[in-house]
Amino acid sequence: MSRLPAPLNQLPLPIIGSPLFIISNPKLLIEQCKAGVVGSMPALNARPAEQLDEWLAEITEALAAHDRAHPDRPAAPFAINQIVHKSNDRLEHDMALCAKYKVPIVITSLGAREDVNQAVHAWGGVVMHDVISNVFAHKAIEKGADGLIAVAAGAGGHASVKSPFAMVQEIRQWFDGPLALSGAIASGGAVLAAQAMGADFAYIGSAFIATHEARAVDAYKQMIAESNSDDIVYSNFYTGIHGNYLKGSIRNAGMDPDNLPQSDPSKMNFGGGGSAKAWKDIWGCGQGIGAITEVVSAADLVARLKREYLEARERLMAVHIA
Repeated sequence: MSRLPAPLNQLPLPIIGSPLFIISNPKLLIEQCKAGVVGSMPALNARPAEQLDEWLAEITEALAAHDRAHPDRPAAPFAINQIVHKSNDRLEHDMALCAKYKVPIVITSLGAREDVNQAVHAWGGVVMHDVISNVFAHKAIEKGADGLIAVAAGAGGHASVKSPFAMVQEIRQWFDGPLALSGAIASGGAVLAAQAMGADFAYIGSAFIATHEARAVDAYKQMIAESNSDDIVYSNFYTGIHGNYLKGSIRNAGMDPDNLPQSDPSKMNFGGGGSAKAWKDIWGCGQGIGAITEVVSAADLVARLKREYLEARERLMAVHIA
C-alpha cells in the first residue's frame, strides 16, 4: 500500500463512492460520509450553477454537525468531481466555490490540468484523477495529480477495456501514491481483492444508485436490483465514448442493445443517441450488480460492505494461518 496524504489516511473503510452524473446529491453524499466512506458528487449536478454554493454549504454544515455529535466516529471526507474537458464552461465558477469551502478531495475527469491541480493544492486539497490506461495515468501524475483512480473493465459509465489486474500492476510499477480501483466492485470481498492487488481504495458507483438517497428514478434502482452482468452492454453510441449501460433501459428506449451502431469518437456528445439521452434515459451501470439484490439506504449498503469486507479478511487470515 502507498503512503496516504490527509484526508485519505484515516478512512474507517477503504471505499470512495464514485460521483454519479445526475444521481449523486448532497443527501447521498452526506450519508456516505457519515457511514465512513468518501462521498462524492459531480459539480455539474448542481443546476443552475448557483446551486452548488447552497449544496456545499449544506454538506459542510451537516458533516460538521455530525462530527460534533459523534467525536468518536467522525465522518469521512467528501469529494467533488470536476469535468476538466474544454466543453465544461462552468469549471472556473465551480472551482472558485470549491476553494471557498476548501473541498478536501477533488476528482478530475476527462483530461488532466496542471492549473486545476495547483488550485486545489493552494487550499490544501487532494486531487484524484480517473484514468483508463497506464498512459493516461503517467500524464495525470506529470501534471500534478496526487492520486489515481484506475477505471477498469466492468465499471459503470465511461469505462476501460483493461483488466483491473493489468491496470493496478502497471501503475504500481512506477507510482506509490494513492490509488483507487473501479470496475464491478459491489461486495466487501471485492473491496479486499482491490487492496490485495495493490490498490488503496475501492471506487464504488453502481451499488449506490440502488439506494434510497440516490437521485435516480425508482425504475432505474429496481432494474439494478433485478439485473446482473449479462444485462450490461458496452457501447460508444450515446456519447462518443465507450461506456457500460443497462440493456433494459436501451430496450425501453425502443432500441436493440445487441445491435447498436458505432458513434464517431471525435464528436463527444453527452446528450446523444437520438431522442434517448445518455444518463437520463439510457442508464449507466457496471458489471458488478449481481451483488445488488434490493434497494436499501446508503448506510445499510455501507454496513453490508463493511461486514463482508471483515468476513473476507478473516477468511483470508484463516487460510494463511492454515
